[in-house]
Amino acid sequence: MKKIIPLLILLGCSLSAYAETVYVTDNLKMILRNGESTRHKIIKMLPSGTPLTVLERNPKTGYTKVRLSNGMEGYILTRYTQDKPISRWYLKKARKKLEFLEAENARMKAELEKLSSNNNQAVTENKSLLQERDQLSKELNDLRQTAANAIQLKNQRDQLQERVITVERENQQLKREKQALEDSTNQDWFLYGGILAFTGIFLGLIIPKIRWQRKTSNWDTF
Repeated sequence: MKKIIPLLILLGCSLSAYAETVYVTDNLKMILRNGESTRHKIIKMLPSGTPLTVLERNPKTGYTKVRLSNGMEGYILTRYTQDKPISRWYLKKARKKLEFLEAENARMKAELEKLSSNNNQAVTENKSLLQERDQLSKELNDLRQTAANAIQLKNQRDQLQERVITVERENQQLKREKQALEDSTNQDWFLYGGILAFTGIFLGLIIPKIRWQRKTSNWDTF
């Protein structure tokens, strides 16, 4: 007896060491019949997870009358139906959702890269625009300075023109005054010449008479 117990313990440990865990698959096909018994004809094999529209339930026979999405009607055992989809359906849905999210993630990454590239390009263009703006601002300042200088030069030119006109007017006035003085001087010299000529003629007439009188006086004295 004492020898049998250790053997049983050893056998139990050996069996537990080789034990394997398995799960029941839900990849099954259910029978759709044209009546409410196993004697009725099978009209279709339904994969697990197939959506069905319930038309009528019969607790006595344990069958449920259902309609498929294509319009076909038949009977299936009620115990093979459930209110919620099977886990494989959820898994498939989750996989589709995951695929969608992965695609959306890839799309968003592509858009992000595009936006990043556009942003870098925009930064480069912005720098270029800033440089162009600075250059244009400098040119504008130069133009303003040039315009200010041009206005200043125009004002100076106008002032010089006014001075030239004033000088010309003064010159004309001086010329007229000079001409008037020259005319006046010529008249004076003409007058002086006339007076001298008259004086010469007068003296030419008077002096001989004075000499004649002196001679006559001398003769009377003798």
